[in-house]
Amino acid sequence: MNISALLALLAFIVPMCFTPGPNNVLCAAHGSRHGVRKTVPLIGGMAIGWSVLGLGIGAGAVFIEENDSIIQILSYLGATYIAYLGYKIAMVSSIKEEDAEDVLGPQTGFVLQIVNGKAWIHFVVLMTTFGTIFGAGFEGKVALVLLNLSFGFAAVLSWAAFGTLLRKIFSGEESGIWLNRGLGLLLLLVAVWIALPHE
Repeated sequence: MNISALLALLAFIVPMCFTPGPNNVLCAAHGSRHGVRKTVPLIGGMAIGWSVLGLGIGAGAVFIEENDSIIQILSYLGATYIAYLGYKIAMVSSIKEEDAEDVLGPQTGFVLQIVNGKAWIHFVVLMTTFGTIFGAGFEGKVALVLLNLSFGFAAVLSWAAFGTLLRKIFSGEESGIWLNRGLGLLLLLVAVWIALPHE
């Protein structure tokens, strides 16, 4: 394996996985309300959805590259779903208000990956630029998805822990409301960014 290609791959994966995006911000918001333990099912759904998406894109990278409209439609759908989640988080009246209905599970994490424009773009670039780093064929794509998953899992878990830390800092009712509004607004801003055209 070419070490410089591996370093370039890691230089792509690490910032893409750890910078704010729908998964990370949602995990921070969910962790701030429910803690890391109750965020793990959401993260599990994200991990499964992320992997399925990566493998699917790996298998169909050429077709997706030739059909920009697919990514654009998914970006708009994703932005709408992310804006909805941001609105729901921003409207929560208190950070201490824990309702079992508010705990997001694996289904939400999985669905978010399917409509997550950042994830689609991430995997299209990953598969078209670094798709053969572990060898040609589908096996190489699987290895690439597994490496990517290890960083993605660490990223969303660290953002959930960050959200839990925020809950401790903003433990008062009024400050908790402002935290929810801030995290909800951040998700809304991510949705707007996804919906904007990018060259």
